[in-house]
Amino acid sequence: MQASPIYQHVKHALEHFFKQQQYNFTVALSGGVDSVVLLHIMHLLKQAQPKLNVNAIYVNHGLSQYANDWQRFCQNLCAELNVPFNAAQVTINPQTRTSLEAQAREARYKALDELSPAGSVILLGQHLNDQIETFLLRLKRGSGLKGLGAMQKMRELQSGRICYRPLLNITRSDIEHFATEFNITHITDDSNTDERFDRNFLRARVVPLLAKRFKGFEHCAGRSIELLQQQQALLDEYTELDLKQSINAHQALSVSQLTTYSNVRITNVVRAWLSLFTQVMPSQKQLFQIINQAINAQADAQMQVDLSEGQIRRHQGYLYFVTPHTLLADEALTGNELALDDGRVLIKQQGKGLRAPLPNEQVTVRFNCNSARIKPLKKPGSNTLKHWFKDAKVAPWLRERVPLIFYNDELVQVVGYFVSEKHQDENGIFWECK
Repeated sequence: MQASPIYQHVKHALEHFFKQQQYNFTVALSGGVDSVVLLHIMHLLKQAQPKLNVNAIYVNHGLSQYANDWQRFCQNLCAELNVPFNAAQVTINPQTRTSLEAQAREARYKALDELSPAGSVILLGQHLNDQIETFLLRLKRGSGLKGLGAMQKMRELQSGRICYRPLLNITRSDIEHFATEFNITHITDDSNTDERFDRNFLRARVVPLLAKRFKGFEHCAGRSIELLQQQQALLDEYTELDLKQSINAHQALSVSQLTTYSNVRITNVVRAWLSLFTQVMPSQKQLFQIINQAINAQADAQMQVDLSEGQIRRHQGYLYFVTPHTLLADEALTGNELALDDGRVLIKQQGKGLRAPLPNEQVTVRFNCNSARIKPLKKPGSNTLKHWFKDAKVAPWLRERVPLIFYNDELVQVVGYFVSEKHQDENGIFWECK
């Protein structure tokens, strides 16, 4: 078994981690031939490399009537190989506009991330045929360069943990031959034969036909996908440079900087900017709407493009991604600190600011009081808060989240901006938000 090309391939693929003194690995074990072969190879590598720590996790989605049988198979296999085993039970709640496969995949990644030992690399069993099927599915959907790059060999989860696919250049037939040659038992998912699912149709009908017609099709397709990934990586480097030139400290996107780019480059930068806030990219129609309103509308025109996870707004020549939020409640300020509902903390400090409240004055924090009047220190005349926010160029969607300090019903401080001249004290108090 150790002389097998697949064993040598996996060993070589993991050398990158060994050089970094990384010897902890978690196999995502489904019981299928690919993950079972991967587990056997990791078991052999552990025998040759005593530093290696290998464990396995089975994620039970409960989508098949055989899910518990498969879990028992995986548990028994790990017991035979003396590999630590864990299982996760996850529940998939069907959602509109998201495929069941995609939901199950994300739930699986989340469970693997949570159950894997700290510092371990998660090993996934996807192989070359899985990669080609993913490419064809993306092609059917009209995906661009990034989508057609299909699965990356290495993926970083939101937690920072690494997922790695050491079999991504190995064909399904080679993996199945390895299992047959060494008498490795595995399970077969009954749903994999249901050709109502696009992936199964491609697996059963399309890819075998192409492989039969065109000699070496699978490996040639794999090379093309790798080239697409390389081109995307190069594009990402240039895009990152453009993005750094186009955003400010608040991650707002400069409209004037965008106008210096070509149309294709603008589209690319806007997509990269949106990816800072959401994984759900807008449709081509929405993207055109964002760019058209940002560049061609009057400078003082109100802009609002609604996306699934937020809004695109424009203010003072910049685009902002605004996420939905609940209105903050008014509260009494009786101590030195107050935790706000959005996670910020309002803290009372000593120093140049306001006089202390009188015994008959109740101190409260309020929000969204645009009609309240105040004469800010060193500002001409008294006016409404709406006027002073406009004067300070505060974006409209930020105004309702600015804490306002009141003594009884009189506005005395706009936290982060100014204090009332009438109530100012060189050796007083002030409130700040952290």
